[in-house]
Amino acid sequence: MDEVRARGRKVLAEVLGDDYLAQRDARTNTFNAPLREFSEVAAFGTLWSRPGLPRKTRSMLCLAMLTALNRPHELRMHLASALNNGCTVEEIQEVLLHTVAYCGIPATLDAFNVAEAFLRERGLHPDDHATPGP
Repeated sequence: MDEVRARGRKVLAEVLGDDYLAQRDARTNTFNAPLREFSEVAAFGTLWSRPGLPRKTRSMLCLAMLTALNRPHELRMHLASALNNGCTVEEIQEVLLHTVAYCGIPATLDAFNVAEAFLRERGLHPDDHATPGP
């Protein structure tokens, strides 16, 4: 394994977790292996490894871009990354809300639905912690 790919796998484990990487490796096969290797080298070994932006900012950018592209599976994965990289629930909400002006209501609604389900699964949805009123 070359140095850039090894660095990419290290970053991938740091931003998405060791469990994610282990599950990803277990699902790698001869058909998807070239795409997985490309992702490890290009996205994580090269782009995510650059010093120009903190990982938290990169995560926020991913949330916005994946909302624009309407990619719920990838959005869900990068919600985990955003939390791992220090984003708060409030920051995630603001990033997604910011997309409404640029991506449109339907894309933002879909992103909010994905985020709410994800946050509930993690026990992080704000309404799940609200105290009942009088």
